[in-house]
Formats: sequence, structure tokens, C-alpha cells
Amino acid sequence: MTRSYPLVFITAFILSIGMLYPDQHAAATIEPDRFFLMGSGDMRLKNFRNQREAKIHLLNPDGSFNKEALHKADWVLGFPAEEKGEHFSLRLLFMLSYFADILAPGQTINVESAYRSPEYNDKIRKSGNNVARTSTHQDGLAVDFWLQGVDGKKIWETVKAKNCCGIGHYGGKTVHLDAGRPRFWEAATSGTQNKKPDYNRHAYLSTEFDRYRHNEQLRLSFSSLSSFDFGVSPAIQVFRADDLNHPAATVQLTQSAETTCYWIGDRHTSRRLTIRLPGNLSAGRYKIKIEFCNRPFEQMPLESVSNEFELMQ
Repeated sequence: MTRSYPLVFITAFILSIGMLYPDQHAAATIEPDRFFLMGSGDMRLKNFRNQREAKIHLLNPDGSFNKEALHKADWVLGFPAEEKGEHFSLRLLFMLSYFADILAPGQTINVESAYRSPEYNDKIRKSGNNVARTSTHQDGLAVDFWLQGVDGKKIWETVKAKNCCGIGHYGGKTVHLDAGRPRFWEAATSGTQNKKPDYNRHAYLSTEFDRYRHNEQLRLSFSSLSSFDFGVSPAIQVFRADDLNHPAATVQLTQSAETTCYWIGDRHTSRRLTIRLPGNLSAGRYKIKIEFCNRPFEQMPLESVSNEFELMQ
């Protein structure tokens, strides 16, 4: 005799099996880490300049970015996200989380200076402060901060060992951390009061994330620029990180379909260059090279090479 079961019972049984044995597809919905240095993403920020503070959770349970938290971070750090059309540097936020988790887990990240408008940066530079003309604070890529109970020199040494970013220490408990070109300095070697023209010699090209998928759009940005009157070639070369002599692929800059030299005339344009990653590249570590055209100074480099990024399986 064939026994029949109510539909409700069958449905409940199937659901219980799914809970006991989650399939691989469900596990694959967890987003991969987008940066090499991530930290927990949970932190409390306090900005002494504007007296704003907030507890922030940068990641959702599925590993995706928490958009509400990013807006909250913009607010605390004084970054005009709507005007800029982007958030304060995500790479920097996750690096802050990473180093705070190591050095002072659960403690507030005390910020003395975060975003600075170019006008304000120029003003405090002229007043004699340790401020660079091409400061990464102007692009929302830097913070000057301290951690309660942690010596500034210890923070400086911990970050320096990772060779991941910019880290400066002028003495005391406060350090400068930025998501620009990897480098380190102390008060005597900062060079912030150098009066000589920069000629874009320190221009730094960076990707938005550290990890990407095949065929994904990749955004490139320049920082540490002293002038915006130059162009870039629309033919962008992609190299394996361990071989910068033989390009693995050449792709077209999205913004320049009909020009041989795409013009960079302002800060906004310099931070919105995009390409589409090829689908036929093998997984691994890569870098991107952009060649300059119509250079306004002979001292300006001929090209710029990006940070290392990973193409995932």
C-alpha cells in the first residue's frame, strides 16, 4: 500500500534537509575579500576636527560592502561623497581596521585629520605645517590618527613592515596613513616643505580593489598629482606582476573610444579611468601600465605602473 503525505510535511522535510546539508551554490554566495589587508571591518571612528564619531561595520554578513556604513564613514571623516561621486577610500578604511585589530582591538580609532579640500590643504601648507603639496588627504586617501595606549612609533613600525601603503611619523602618538604609493618617512625625511616644483614626478596609479573577477570593470585612479594638464594613452597594458617587460594583454580605456590621447584636466577626471579586464587571462597577480602623452613637463615620467592586484579564479 502506498502511503501519501500532506504537502506541508513534504515541504518542511525538504527545507530541513537543506539546512542540514547546505549546497555548494549557497556557500558560493559569500563575497570574496576585495583587499589584501581587510581586518574585521568593525571599528569605532572619532574625528577630533569635526567632533563626529560612529561605530561602523564595513561588511554585511555575506561579505559585501555595507553601503550605510560607508556613508557613515564619509560623514565622520568629512568626505563630500555626493560632490565627489565616490566614497572615502575603501582600501584605507580596511587597512585602518586591519592595523587597529592587531594593535588595539576594540579601541577607538582617533582621527586628527582626514579629508582636506585642495584649498584648505594649500592654506595649512603655507602656514608652515608638515603638509605636502600633493597630499593624499585631498583625494580621501589619508588619515592622521592615533590609538589609545599605543606608541606612534610602534604603529609606524607595524605598518612599515607590510610595505603596503604610505606611513609617516612626526613624533608622539599620531601617525599618517594613506592608501597611496608604498613609502615611509619620519619628520626629518618627510620633505613636506620642499619648495621645488613637483612636475608630477610622484603620480601614483592605483586600482579601486585588490581582487577582481574575469571580465569585470576595473577602475583606475591617480593620486599625488601636482598638475592636471596632461593626457594618457587609451591603450592600457596589463602585465603579470613578475614580468613587466612582456604585456599579457592590451585593453582600451573605456573613456577614450575616439582619441589617441585622453585628456586629464582636473582631479575628478584623474580618478575615473576604467577598463574591462579580459576574460582570457589566467588567474594570478597583475599590474597595469599607463603611458602619458602631451606631458607638460619634461621631468614628468613617461608612464605609471599600478599597484599589484589579483585576478581570481
